[in-house]
Amino acid sequence: MSSKSVIPVLRSLLSEYRQASSYTKLQESPLVSFILQQYKKYKVTDQQLCKAQEEMNFIAESYLCYLKSQRCYEEKWKMYHAKGERSVRDTADLVGFKLPHDPK
Repeated sequence: MSSKSVIPVLRSLLSEYRQASSYTKLQESPLVSFILQQYKKYKVTDQQLCKAQEEMNFIAESYLCYLKSQRCYEEKWKMYHAKGERSVRDTADLVGFKLPHDPK
């Protein structure tokens, strides 16, 4: 596992956390300092094969998938959930249809 495949996962993970977090600066977050500490702990040199780093990368990818899925869920939930009674036009626009009297 090269560091080239680990860095994009770390960047994506921090990006997703930035979107979900209420912290203005990520350096203030204890979670970010823990993540960076774990990445430094399982850093691997060229002469060393470390199974723990592969496990760490798998866990980081799993958390990244969770954060992305959670964000997508929240977006979908806000879009479709409980806005009350909708008009026919709003419902058609929501699902991507055009009403018969709409110009094409």
